[in-house]
Amino acid sequence: MQHDKTVKMLIVDDEPVICQGLRYTIDWADHGVEVVAEAYDGSEALQVVQEQEIDLVLTDIRMEGMDGLQLTKELKRCHPQIRVIMISGYEEFEYARQAIKLDVTDYLLKPVDIEELVAVVAGIVEDVRRKDTRLEGSVKDAELWLAEMAAPYETSIARPVPPYLLTSAEYKLIATQLEKFSNLAASVTEQDFAILQQLWLHTIRDNLESRGVRHVSVFVHKNLLMTLLMTDQPLLKGQWDEILQNMLDSWPKEHRMYCAVSDAYTSLDQTAAMCSEVRNLLPYHALDNCPLLDSAYKTKVDNGRVLRDFDSSDMVSKLSVALFKQDAEMLEELVGGMFQFFRDQRYLLTDMVKVCDELSIMLRQRLRQSGLTQLEHGLERTFDLDVYNHADAIRQAISTEVFDLLQLIDKVGIDRSFWIIERAKKYMAEHYLSDLKASEVAAYLKITPSYFSNIFKQSTGKSFSEYMNELRINEARNLLLTTQDKVFEIADRVGYKEYKYFVSVFKLYTGMTPKKYRVLNIKE
Repeated sequence: MQHDKTVKMLIVDDEPVICQGLRYTIDWADHGVEVVAEAYDGSEALQVVQEQEIDLVLTDIRMEGMDGLQLTKELKRCHPQIRVIMISGYEEFEYARQAIKLDVTDYLLKPVDIEELVAVVAGIVEDVRRKDTRLEGSVKDAELWLAEMAAPYETSIARPVPPYLLTSAEYKLIATQLEKFSNLAASVTEQDFAILQQLWLHTIRDNLESRGVRHVSVFVHKNLLMTLLMTDQPLLKGQWDEILQNMLDSWPKEHRMYCAVSDAYTSLDQTAAMCSEVRNLLPYHALDNCPLLDSAYKTKVDNGRVLRDFDSSDMVSKLSVALFKQDAEMLEELVGGMFQFFRDQRYLLTDMVKVCDELSIMLRQRLRQSGLTQLEHGLERTFDLDVYNHADAIRQAISTEVFDLLQLIDKVGIDRSFWIIERAKKYMAEHYLSDLKASEVAAYLKITPSYFSNIFKQSTGKSFSEYMNELRINEARNLLLTTQDKVFEIADRVGYKEYKYFVSVFKLYTGMTPKKYRVLNIKE
């Protein structure tokens, strides 16, 4: 019986009690995990990684010293095989945005749901174990070797030696997929799809063998066939293009096949990099439905694209309004407009998914702050771009997600207090530099001061004075760094008539006096 690999995990948090809780609340051994160490900041974590074999890092995102984002950047640079799970508070939108860009394995929101954490770790354990295979010789061994090379993450064990039968003068790596796969997967049975995969393999084999090209193929996903091509004599690019285009043209099915092809190479040591190269080419198919994707095509497309950033914050505000107004038509228009923007800007599928993930996190946070506490923590869906390999599929998934939220809001019946608080926040943002009182805001809203205080606290989690102090102190921090005004002048400008009171409030929120804040933070 083969011994199952135990995944080595490192827990990182600047609060020892949290490290202890994460370590001992769950019986990790039952899930195939050994917690080998704890670290209390990013620097200490990197030292542990240098000294011990680590497969998985579970880290808080905000820590003193080197935080979770800096740690993840270093791990991606020096130890790309290590998986990272990040934990963050609800309010840390900018951290969430950066974590998504770093492509962390998973991103969990506080308070951490134990079942969700265990499920995420279990998936990583399964993946690590699946890749922990080292075999040599025979065609089956070659297929296993290629599957290992195609794995999106390396394990911490050294790469296996390629089987001898793969020796050749020149290599190319191709990745083939079927377009609009989500539609296909929904319309065929497992048995029918197994037959389809056999036809897929035979189409590749027959076309390549007829041209004297040796090959090894392996499915690394239902909709991703990796094939290593081998020739004893180098071929010209035009010859390769002809062979591959004929192969694609011979595919008889409705869902067309397309292919990403690497540059030619001469050393099998380059295969893992070439697998990554062709994976990165596949999302380009959705732009123009080009059937044969290579580095020249990618360069041409990239040179013609100047991406404008999508305004996620504005979209969250508009979606929130539509959701609480129960305006289904407005929701459909907003989602449609977003994807039209993606098409106009020639966003890749990967670009779309990053925006949609960021949008979902921010929207769910906004809704939770507005009283929709029934929302689950974290993202409820992920986009497998080997399945959702066309923009319409991603759009449909996002539409489904927002309409599910629409139904949830209708079901729980969040009342008009949301709109009252939104109006109050807008009014406070326009008048916070004056000596504004809660009673004045209540009068503006035409409600009693006591009712206003109650719903404001319920909605924001802060009292009126706490919220006003945050607005004023944030503006004071900005003025300290961007003007030469004296501190007492800034205090007066942001609505504090008593200088000493301003200093005490500023220190409460920032941990230092205004003068010290200016000295430590002003740009040279």
